[in-house]
Amino acid sequence: MSESQHLPVPAGQRPAADVIQRLVRALESESVISMPTETVYGLAARADRPGALASLAAIKGSVETRPYTWHVGGPGDLSGSVALAAMVERTTARYWPGPLTLVLRSTAPGLELISSDGWTGVRAPAHDATRAVLGAAPFPVVMTSANRAGEEPATTAAEVAATFQDDELAAILDGGPCAIGEASTVARLGPGGIELLREGIVTMEEIKRTAGQRLLFVCTGNTCRSPMAEALARAALRKALQAGDEAESGFRISSAGVYAGPGAPASPHAIATLAERGIALGDHRSAPALAELVADQDRVYCMTASHRDALLSMLPGNAAANVELLDPEGGDVPDPYGGPLETYRQTADAISAMVNARLGDWVGPTSD
Repeated sequence: MSESQHLPVPAGQRPAADVIQRLVRALESESVISMPTETVYGLAARADRPGALASLAAIKGSVETRPYTWHVGGPGDLSGSVALAAMVERTTARYWPGPLTLVLRSTAPGLELISSDGWTGVRAPAHDATRAVLGAAPFPVVMTSANRAGEEPATTAAEVAATFQDDELAAILDGGPCAIGEASTVARLGPGGIELLREGIVTMEEIKRTAGQRLLFVCTGNTCRSPMAEALARAALRKALQAGDEAESGFRISSAGVYAGPGAPASPHAIATLAERGIALGDHRSAPALAELVADQDRVYCMTASHRDALLSMLPGNAAANVELLDPEGGDVPDPYGGPLETYRQTADAISAMVNARLGDWVGPTSD
């Protein structure tokens, strides 16, 4: 590798402006360059030009031009372009920049050549030098590990230079040895659930815990309103997730009552009302809203302001932000207890509308 192609940058520093411009121009001209990440060095090319992807495949020694991962400067590059956006936002806020590649249902423009059936691998690397180049490029950039197909990825610039010929790479951005030295975790996150595609430092359990949420619905005795809210929320989530089990996407749904005893069944009218909607409530058993249960939730939805006041009286002050009314407009859900079946139906309709209004917070915008 000639000195003109080898571009060192001190660890933790941003490359000089002229170095960034040179690398962006190389990518713009459909050349392939090498840049570091915290895991391994990568081969980079622009994602929206068939010629650039063909060159990348030829250098890599692979027949297919997929899968290549779209590399972004940060989560903001995904804004408005992915399915289940709220789940993706929580996950990227926790793990990006870092060693997690997400395979997402994306509608971002310019990725048609690297997408497969609408799914695209995306990652924000935790290497300041590379992120600076990615942020300066006015087009999407893909990277794949810097190695010939079937060989071990390079973790230093010297290894990249020893693997590839001078005429194969326009430049090597030398950011020093990779901090981690092994490939990132790869997980598919989108309609149908979360699937681990490649093991890495970030575990599947960690991804699910971050992407999904623990939701608790609270009423008085946990036999009417909150059990219906729990069941309706579970059904709405499964529809939005296009999955048979919301737990596979990291969601945990439960209900409790501020004055509930343990083990009481749902009221007969509540069971009948949800049965009309194809939802089974017969196995429900009441549970008290204990402080430790409430504190373990991401979001707690109360049926009335009095329920919220009761919970806040037993919780530390910093828990207040997670405890709110189910009604986004701030209204109470009237208690149907003792009323006719029609009253329960009206209550279920009201709760269902409130749950649907909350879906955007849980999973992101839906088509319904």
